Amino acid sequence: MSFESLLAGWDGEHAVVRHDPESGAWMFVCLHSTARGPAGGGTRMRVYPAPPDGLADAMRLSGAMTRKMAAAGMPRGGGKAVLAVPELPSGEPRRRLLRRYGELVASLGGSYRTAGDMNISPEDLDVVAETCPWVYGTTRGGGNSGRGTARGALHAIRATLEQVFGSPELSGRSVLVQGAGSVGAVLARELADAGARVLVSDVDEDRAAATGCETVPPERALETEVDVYSPCAVGGTLDAGSIPRLACQAIAGCANNQLAEPEDSERLRDRGILYAPDYVVNAGGIVQLIGLEDEGWDETHLEERLAGIGDTLRALFAEAEAEGITPAEAADRLVWRRLAEARAT
Repeated sequence: MSFESLLAGWDGEHAVVRHDPESGAWMFVCLHSTARGPAGGGTRMRVYPAPPDGLADAMRLSGAMTRKMAAAGMPRGGGKAVLAVPELPSGEPRRRLLRRYGELVASLGGSYRTAGDMNISPEDLDVVAETCPWVYGTTRGGGNSGRGTARGALHAIRATLEQVFGSPELSGRSVLVQGAGSVGAVLARELADAGARVLVSDVDEDRAAATGCETVPPERALETEVDVYSPCAVGGTLDAGSIPRLACQAIAGCANNQLAEPEDSERLRDRGILYAPDYVVNAGGIVQLIGLEDEGWDETHLEERLAGIGDTLRALFAEAEAEGITPAEAADRLVWRRLAEARAT
């Protein structure tokens, strides 16, 4: 698709498209909604098949951030940025690209506030912060949001187990974590420490093995029989082709946009698999960064708010059961209610 056709079909508020001649990168900043406050969301650096794929990714992810912020009750809207690069840069070329990206974000006057995402570290964010005041997750700020995302997901998995098995206890339960990156690896260790049998699958076998957990080849991840399947890598992996192959009782993971299309929530329900909406499960990172950097929380308050992710899921599961809808539909209803309330004030 072309940039024009993508933008014409988008429901967001504002998109910035900029080509960076020195690096050959395309910079995409998408503000999906500012109804609840300045748009917040991470920056992703990735090689895409074509530049419009990077814009499409930023659009999808910015919408997910709107839902994530609203569902978590945070005073922010949703945004996302993508640096679509010909190859992942390093050294001084990477530094110059990040500084120029910071200038672009700064030009938006605080309407978009960024953080880390795929291939963007706290050290990278330190560089962005040299030219932009609106950066979360630097080494001097709230730190790597992976720990908050993983911790919130732990509470989400407990709530999901409680809905399926009647108890939130992890001891004796099995969880397959798909993706052993900055979030998945931390989640795997948290689950193991809590007594679960943890299996890890990653395209990088060494990275999976480094978690110290039992490993599963990527081609067998979906068919491995476990209580909970936890996708923590790229999105869009649950679709009409993959859902029939699943051998789990429930899904609760940190990947964004796990469902390829809305109908996939119905497909999961038809298979008897409980789906915990991804943007509820993975909200811990934004709770951590906004809470510590903007709201002045201490670690005790942060943990209370991360535990609230589990409480939100319990309420959504109850509403879905009572209304005869999927948990994904219940989560969307919560988001639309909160957005409508914000627009009415």
